[in-house]
Amino acid sequence: MENNHHPPLTIMIVDLERGACRLQKREDLREKMGGSSLAAALYREYGQPGEDAFAPGQPLIFAIGPLTGYYPLMSKVVLGFKSPYSGDYVETHAGGRLALALRFSGLDALIIRGQSPRPVYLVLGDNHFACKEAGHLWGMDAGITARTIRTSEPQGRGQRSILRIGPAGENLVKYACINVDTFRHFGRLGAGAVMGSKKLKAVMVSGSRSFPLPGDGKEYRQVYRQIYQRITGSGAMAKYHDLGTPVNVLVLNGLHSLPTRNLSATTFEGAEQISGEYFAEKLLLRQIACSGCPVGCIHIGLLREKFGPEHEYYYKQVSYDHEPIFAMGSMLGLAPGEAVMLLLDEAEKWGLDVISCGVALAWATEARAAGLVGEAETLVPLAFGEVELYRRAIAAIATRPNEFYRLLGEGTAAAAARYGGAEFACVLGQEMAGYATGPVFFVSQALGFRYSHLDSAGYQLDQQKKPELAQALVYLEKEERQRLMLTCLVACLFARNIYDEETVATALSAAGFAGLAQDLEGRFSLLQRERWQIKKESGYDPSRISIPLRFQEVKTLQGPMDTAFMEKLRSAYAEKIAGY
Repeated sequence: MENNHHPPLTIMIVDLERGACRLQKREDLREKMGGSSLAAALYREYGQPGEDAFAPGQPLIFAIGPLTGYYPLMSKVVLGFKSPYSGDYVETHAGGRLALALRFSGLDALIIRGQSPRPVYLVLGDNHFACKEAGHLWGMDAGITARTIRTSEPQGRGQRSILRIGPAGENLVKYACINVDTFRHFGRLGAGAVMGSKKLKAVMVSGSRSFPLPGDGKEYRQVYRQIYQRITGSGAMAKYHDLGTPVNVLVLNGLHSLPTRNLSATTFEGAEQISGEYFAEKLLLRQIACSGCPVGCIHIGLLREKFGPEHEYYYKQVSYDHEPIFAMGSMLGLAPGEAVMLLLDEAEKWGLDVISCGVALAWATEARAAGLVGEAETLVPLAFGEVELYRRAIAAIATRPNEFYRLLGEGTAAAAARYGGAEFACVLGQEMAGYATGPVFFVSQALGFRYSHLDSAGYQLDQQKKPELAQALVYLEKEERQRLMLTCLVACLFARNIYDEETVATALSAAGFAGLAQDLEGRFSLLQRERWQIKKESGYDPSRISIPLRFQEVKTLQGPMDTAFMEKLRSAYAEKIAGY
């Protein structure tokens, strides 16, 4: 019988104003699966869709899925919230240790509401909860905050994860992120600013519970071994461990699809020096993995920085991926990899989403060159390729010392609306990701649920061929539904070629969720529609999304942009979303 060993979902609801929590048992939410769909359902119940994103009652909703802890690569957490950047309900995802920390705490979701009257941090897990003073942490960078909490809180047993914000979140920069453990993030759309508005500096989750194997364990062990073998023995995941996503740098450069100098070009003469190959040969220290993952795709570089007149150096460990490298590398005309890592480390300390930060600085650089702003606004003479100037500008974004940086911290489009230059603002719902492949990608990010390149992978279709309109629409809808399946479980999207629909059904059944394994296509079609409905209830209107002129000027390996096709696809996809 299904679920006879699965208790109802356990939801912890934290009230920051009172410094208290309560637990709720919810059998009725099991049909929502978990992750993306569970967070959306809880937002419909606990959110305030008509209120400002910084309203005290707006929740931060962290959700895991039914297979968290059961299978490899089920290692992510979905955070649902109303974004101060976009003004509607969104998601951001993070790996690290948090998913298993929640599972071993006996929690399926964590909801944080209210606003503390003073800075605090939370310590929670199985059978414990505390809301503690954080005045001494306020103003600290993200790394020092985590180290301070680690030394002041006894580790105990089990899985532990620390979430925290840097000064950018405290200062309500609308693309401030939440740093998770050492090298992961809830990166986009301003979750860190929402934490800052609640005076919540950090959350430590620790759990040491266990849970039984499904049934007699035989079928589950067999399915687990099959999945594990596909991951580790087939070569399907090898590229993520070897060079990682930075392997894309030279590939995209060869396809004339690497955004360069604020997308004024699609090839970068310094691509070799910021490539995955360069990082691997010159800078790679080690690869690490999220808890419950055998792949090890998190690439850590060793950064040596001189701090004295003699041979005296700081040694820092900095994580890197394709998107951070593009944002702080080619988009800023910056090489080699060592210079890129300096900026990645700077953004990490301040607690900024590195993609939005880099793209915003690229716009600011072009705006200064065009005479729209001067040094009175930028405070430093921003110029492509100048690492130290960008380093100082990153600090200014986080601290907001004048009106220019205050607006730039609202987003590139907000700054362009005030100073001009909207035509070269590289914004697709939010600052673009690192794939200038063509119209399907541009539309897919601009109209994606979380304005992300990971929503429906339009960049893949751009590279395959020039699609027909109907084909592109079917592709985007189907790809989004397949990815939603994984973000409800909650699986890493690198595993999308491992966890196909058949494998997911088998894995669910073997874990004791046979009922959830039935008619997956129909189930996720319904959840897909429901999630969009919740987003629209929060104020989202797809017809208002536009694609700036700069994207119409792009030239790829296939030639000039087909702007007529891009507009038809944007309009048709917006109409489809509006009809959900």
